[in-house]
Amino acid sequence: MSNPHPLVLASGSPRRIELLQQAGIEPDRILPADVDETPQRAEHPRSLAKRLAKEKAEKALASLRAESGHVPAYVLAADTVVAVGRRILPKAETLDDAAFCMQLLSGRSHRVYSGICLLTPDGKLRQKLVETRVRFRRLPRREIDSYVASGEWRGKAGGYAVQGLAGAFVVKLSGSYTNVVGLPLYETTALLAGEGYDIHRRWPAEPVS
Repeated sequence: MSNPHPLVLASGSPRRIELLQQAGIEPDRILPADVDETPQRAEHPRSLAKRLAKEKAEKALASLRAESGHVPAYVLAADTVVAVGRRILPKAETLDDAAFCMQLLSGRSHRVYSGICLLTPDGKLRQKLVETRVRFRRLPRREIDSYVASGEWRGKAGGYAVQGLAGAFVVKLSGSYTNVVGLPLYETTALLAGEGYDIHRRWPAEPVS
């Protein structure tokens, strides 16, 4: 089975690209869609994740349609939000952001929400929301300072990457690990397969003897 329609990933995140590749899926095109990620007044973290994923997918599709020779495509977008209760943590860009996130997460449980949005070649919109609960151990000030000095937090939702140094902070994780990395693979591949995308077409195969 082959896919007559290309897969466009509306994200330039190396983590999301690597996760798709881990699942044997290679996007035909990477088309980052930048949107204003400022939460709306009183917006719940789960609503924010879903809204931003949808806005990214729609913006990428609009860009595709504006091109000459546009062909219908699968457009996949995602957004990840880290929250303590209803408090949404920033995507850390400064040392103060990173220190704030670590101080807030230290010794506490938090939730990681990922919204996934798929726009299909025939115009359907499909969405999923995935939630994972994570608990950090208590972090002494010296350890927070050392982590902040590493710079690994830069651009990360909640100021950390679970597959990096901060993985040592995790006491318990309930739910999808790949969701915390940036793209829940089970739900994403199920969404694609459910809409007719052949997720196995690029899997390696040994020759039949």
